[in-house]
Amino acid sequence: MARRTLGDIEKIWTNVESVKKLSDRVIGIGPFGVGMDGLLTWIPVVGTAYTLGASGWLLLQAVRARAAPGTIVKMVGYLGLDSVTTAVGEVPFLDFVPNVVDVLFPGHLMAAKTLQKDIESTHWVEAREQDARASGEHDQHVARVKADRKLRRIVYLHD
Repeated sequence: MARRTLGDIEKIWTNVESVKKLSDRVIGIGPFGVGMDGLLTWIPVVGTAYTLGASGWLLLQAVRARAAPGTIVKMVGYLGLDSVTTAVGEVPFLDFVPNVVDVLFPGHLMAAKTLQKDIESTHWVEAREQDARASGEHDQHVARVKADRKLRRIVYLHD
């Protein structure tokens, strides 16, 4: 397995930002926005394909970034709600209300923000935990997390 670097984590954050904007903020109107997810929901099959594809991609990025289990559960919840409204919109004669809900519910945006918050609250270390413990550097990383109120956990990228 290739070793991850801080640059890889930054790239994941940037990619998630792009999907967030594309899916739910192409057109911004004050605090509200509409993106490809809301626009494509009106086109049968295409909207569902986009929603499921973007959802799967966001979850893949969460796994690549070693997101905390709680973060992944939240993301699955947001993306699941988004996917259900899209799927119900595929049923003939039931498509109007779910499509409107899909336009208004920014599931991809909420899931992306959750992942980005997880990334920002993690102290990333380009080393193996075993090596850091052996050298005594692990204690320094723990002290840094305790000292910085924004940080919640440590992830060793070479494990």
